[in-house]
Amino acid sequence: MKFKNLIAAGLAGLAGSIAVPANADTFDGPYLGAQAGWSRGEIADATAETLPLDAETSRDALVLGGYAGYNHKIGEKFVIGAEAGFSGTVDDKISAQSGGSPVILDPRYSFDFTARAGYLIDDETLVYMRGGYANTRVRVTLEGEDSSTRFNENLDGWLVGGGIERAITDTVSARLEYRYSDLGHAGGTWDRHQALVGVSYNF
Repeated sequence: MKFKNLIAAGLAGLAGSIAVPANADTFDGPYLGAQAGWSRGEIADATAETLPLDAETSRDALVLGGYAGYNHKIGEKFVIGAEAGFSGTVDDKISAQSGGSPVILDPRYSFDFTARAGYLIDDETLVYMRGGYANTRVRVTLEGEDSSTRFNENLDGWLVGGGIERAITDTVSARLEYRYSDLGHAGGTWDRHQALVGVSYNF
């Protein structure tokens, strides 16, 4: 009877060890996330379509967004991946001038596609750089004496950035990141600086 009990206990222990999964690798595989932070838009000697903007100005705003991506771990220390993001800013209208008439620039939304490469300081901490394509949709309103003219402008450009990401659990991580985007065209300056905090769910 004691022998049977010993076998049963051994089998139960073996089954329990098999049922416990190994720790997941946070930075290897697909992920989804949300982020928020500070955004500063700057323009100088720019144009909206063919409309010259006679101002050098900037605007600070709150930015909210989400992202999805995929990480691939190379060896024990290196991670590469790709990410797509979508965001919008709050209270971000920029006032400018064109030929003496007031112009309102109202960024509607932004999206980006970037590649990311990072180094694991330890199993839970990733430092990384990113770079890629950025786009912002802007509503432009030219205020005339009797009426206003409104149209939309697409700003294409590029972004670079870097940050640090820390695993909180096997599936949840948090990151802090800085990004710079150059959306200028026609010889003008359309720049964007962002400091972002994000939380990711890693599948």
